Amino acid sequence: MPEFVCRLGTPNGEVVTRNYEAEAMAELRTRLEREGYKIFSIAKPSDQGILSKNITLTKFSIDEFLIFNQQLSAMLRAGLPILQAIGILLNRQKASYFKGVLEDVERRIRGGTVLSEAFAAHSDIFPRLYTASILAGERSGDLDNVLLRYVAYTKTITELRRKLKKTLIYPVILITASIGLIILMTTYVIPKFATLYESSNNKLPWITEVVVGTATTIRENLFIIAPPLLIGLVAILIWRRTEQGRNKLDEWILKLPILGDLIRQHTTAQLCRSLATLLAGGITLLESFEIASESVTNRYLRNTTLAIIVKLRSGQAFTECLNESGWLPPLAIDMIGVGEKSGSLREMLDEVANFFDAELDVRITSLTALIEPVILVVMGTVVMTILLAMYLPILELMKGQSH
Repeated sequence: MPEFVCRLGTPNGEVVTRNYEAEAMAELRTRLEREGYKIFSIAKPSDQGILSKNITLTKFSIDEFLIFNQQLSAMLRAGLPILQAIGILLNRQKASYFKGVLEDVERRIRGGTVLSEAFAAHSDIFPRLYTASILAGERSGDLDNVLLRYVAYTKTITELRRKLKKTLIYPVILITASIGLIILMTTYVIPKFATLYESSNNKLPWITEVVVGTATTIRENLFIIAPPLLIGLVAILIWRRTEQGRNKLDEWILKLPILGDLIRQHTTAQLCRSLATLLAGGITLLESFEIASESVTNRYLRNTTLAIIVKLRSGQAFTECLNESGWLPPLAIDMIGVGEKSGSLREMLDEVANFFDAELDVRITSLTALIEPVILVVMGTVVMTILLAMYLPILELMKGQSH
């Protein structure tokens, strides 16, 4: 179903930018008017103007995006108009996909579109959190500081992801090397020794018979075993792309003993940080939570956040809604509850995000430190078993000849 970017006036007088799905623009317009919204504009995200002209669709780097926002904030703080600041930054950009995006943004601003709406027209590129932050800065007249807060938020999230990747890369290399070594020995080394043993009439040790028999069975039946495995893997990947498959798989992942807790902690930290960034820009709690919930990548947890939004609209207390969701850590709910009662919700959300980011970092580092020796022991045991199975008959033959 097509998606549309809508700039609306809510019944309570707020101006918001939201994404809606509908069969046609006319149908969506009728539906929104019936719900009491004042419609300022409705556009398709794919309506990218200048981007349709010979632009290579490659994503730009996060560093390039952060530098742009830092420079834009500095220019706005210096008193430059938005259009002039965008023009200066555009001229400094090298030919790239990002430059094509900025050219389209500049064109839209020249046509009378506000900055937030110009970026929202590219919702397939820029996250809603970003466009909502810009909208909040436009409302409050504090756009430069809002951009700096968004840059700080993005840097924190990006640095955490880079640290997680760096922490996990060594175990992944070990596992990959182990699998590659086992495949090499099973398909090449063991068959060479098996040919040697077949030429002799000596009885083989049991461990050699097991290893050679296993390798021979796998090699001879590879074309029987491989197709069902590949078909099953492709079927799982296709099923995972469906809405039902993704929801079910995300639910199963959350039930895993260690990984499930890590995902909940990471989601809690990211949700709280996104929410704090939006609240700092002056956006209401309800709208901030609606936008922040889009940062939840686990579909099962995201569905629970939708229930929280419904309860918030009915006037229920924020902490009560979070508690009834059933997946946020009790400590996070207690800290948020204190912030809500004391009137420092935004500051407390930042504290919750920092706390769980730090705890997640410690747990992953500890887990990696535990996994690495386990992988080495398992890999060493497998290799030692194969080598022992291969050389034990040779040693016994040499021992027999010496006698």
